[in-house]
Amino acid sequence: MLSLVVDIALATLCIVAPPNEDAGIPEAKTCYPVLIGKDTPRGKYQLQQWMTESKGYGGDVLEFKQEGEEVFAIHRVWTLRPWEKRKERLKNPNPQVRRITHGCINVDPKVYDKLVDCCSTSTLTIK
Repeated sequence: MLSLVVDIALATLCIVAPPNEDAGIPEAKTCYPVLIGKDTPRGKYQLQQWMTESKGYGGDVLEFKQEGEEVFAIHRVWTLRPWEKRKERLKNPNPQVRRITHGCINVDPKVYDKLVDCCSTSTLTIK
């Protein structure tokens, strides 16, 4: 089963396929830049797709943690504050520039679609 690993220091999300030792296949991973925040909680979580009517999220998110009214999720890059230049920041190779969220993990819409297809019920590790 595929899992997701977010590295806060590198501001990346990796899709990880476990090794198949019987077939001699090593662990494989594909990584993508993300927008992340200082409040993004570290830990291990189970993802679940969650529908939202809130503007800017594209209709659904991959929730990983809830604290009272607050929801932490992976979602499409949020662009309702154009002055934050989130799309541009997501493309910047400097991980420090990609620190802007309030705890959620923002990804490119194409990456989000890939995550929904492969990993919407996967385990997420944030380190």
